[in-house]
Amino acid sequence: MTADFHDLRTKMVDNQIRTTDVTDHGVIDAFLTVPREVFVPAHRQLLAYIDEDQPVKGEGPNTRYIMEPSPLAKLIQLARVGKKDVVLDVGCATGYSSAVLSRLAGSVIGLESDSELSDIATARMRELGYDNVVIVTGDLKEGYASEAPYDVIFVEGAVDFVPDPLFNQLKDGGRLVVVEGQGNAGVARIYVKESGVVAGRTVFNAAVKPLPGFEKVPSFQF
Repeated sequence: MTADFHDLRTKMVDNQIRTTDVTDHGVIDAFLTVPREVFVPAHRQLLAYIDEDQPVKGEGPNTRYIMEPSPLAKLIQLARVGKKDVVLDVGCATGYSSAVLSRLAGSVIGLESDSELSDIATARMRELGYDNVVIVTGDLKEGYASEAPYDVIFVEGAVDFVPDPLFNQLKDGGRLVVVEGQGNAGVARIYVKESGVVAGRTVFNAAVKPLPGFEKVPSFQF
C-alpha cells in the first residue's frame, strides 16, 4: 500500500493543528514542510499522521515517543521561536521536534540520552539537509551547558519537574516550554527568565506521554 504523505501532512495541519488555536504562519509552514513519516519506524509510517503520540523505541514506562502534532504545535507556538534564536530541544528522540524547530530558529541543539535514537536523528538531519541542527548525546536533566545560554529550551514530553540546570542555561529573556504533570493532569507551562529570575505560568491543559527520567523520587517521611 502506498500513501500520499504530502496529502496526509496537509490534512494533519488542517484537522489537528489549525483547529487547536495554532495561528502562527511560521509554525504551520514548519509542520507542512517536515516529513513526519521519516521520523517513525518503517512499520508505522502509515500511522505517522494520526493524532497520537508515536512510539519510536522501548516498551512500558520507558517507551520513547514523538509527541502528537496538536500539543507539539501549540507548545512550539508558545515558545515564540525567532529566526536568530538558539534552541535546545531536550529529549529529541529521532529528531522530529528538532526538525520542526529548525524551520523557525537560527540553530537547534537536539539533546538525546539514547545513543541509538541520537544516531537516527543525526542521519535524518543529514538526509533532509537540515544543516542548522546538531544532535548531541547526554543526560537530559543536565541540559547541554557547552552551547548555553539558550533563547528557547523545549522539553519533548511530560515531566514531574524541571531540573535547575535547564533553568540555569536560559538566556536572559529566554523561554522554556514544558508539560508538567502526568496524563490528564498535565499542563503546558512557559517559564521566562528576566534579570536572572525565572517565573512560570500555566497556559493550557496538555496530556502527552512522559519523558523518562524526570520523575519525582518519593521522599521518606517519619
